[in-house]
Amino acid sequence: MLTGFVRTVILYLLIIAGIRLMGKRQVGELEPSELVLSLIIADLAAVPMQDFGIPLLTGVVPILTLLSLTMILSVLTMKNVRFRTLMCGRPSVVIRKGRIDQGEMRRNRLTVDELLEELRTQGYTGPAGVEYAILETNGQLSVLPWEREKPPTQGQMGLTSREGGLPLVLISDGQLLVHNLTARGYDRVWLEKQLARQGLKRAEQVFLMTVDEAGEVYLAPSESRKKRG
Repeated sequence: MLTGFVRTVILYLLIIAGIRLMGKRQVGELEPSELVLSLIIADLAAVPMQDFGIPLLTGVVPILTLLSLTMILSVLTMKNVRFRTLMCGRPSVVIRKGRIDQGEMRRNRLTVDELLEELRTQGYTGPAGVEYAILETNGQLSVLPWEREKPPTQGQMGLTSREGGLPLVLISDGQLLVHNLTARGYDRVWLEKQLARQGLKRAEQVFLMTVDEAGEVYLAPSESRKKRG
């Protein structure tokens, strides 16, 4: 039992290391080489996890080899444009100036239904309102509308607005994040005043509290804890 536990922990940590090497990506955003790597590592790790008669190195050595190869390929893709194109491919423009490029769709095996579905998910009823649609190397469709279809910005309308900046979480599910509180230049006295304005006494009664760079506070009381308080 202990042997199985140790083997599983070791292989699990190796798989986590492999995922971390691929960066912070969602599954649908993996490059082809990264997707292949994740599938092979999962398959290599499953066998020594289930069969204790197989030496652990049988799974560890191939996984370490693949991780090393991934790091080498990552450096090569950063240094060499041609190699990056070979490994990752190139984006394909499937809509250009509102017209569908049927040749690019055939080369990427993209059907009309799939194209229209992607357009609808991004708020477009059809290709006419799109200037460019680019099928990225990770399979995502980037849609660039015509200028006339873009909503006006406040700068274009001559309006000014307050820049609040990035909010920091001060309280998360009843837990006070002291380092964020001090990073914003506030103390517990200020925090207690903010809680008192909402009829609260303790941080445990707060589900979420944030404050941005302009001092704007957002506070959501915890329903269950507020009742008990």
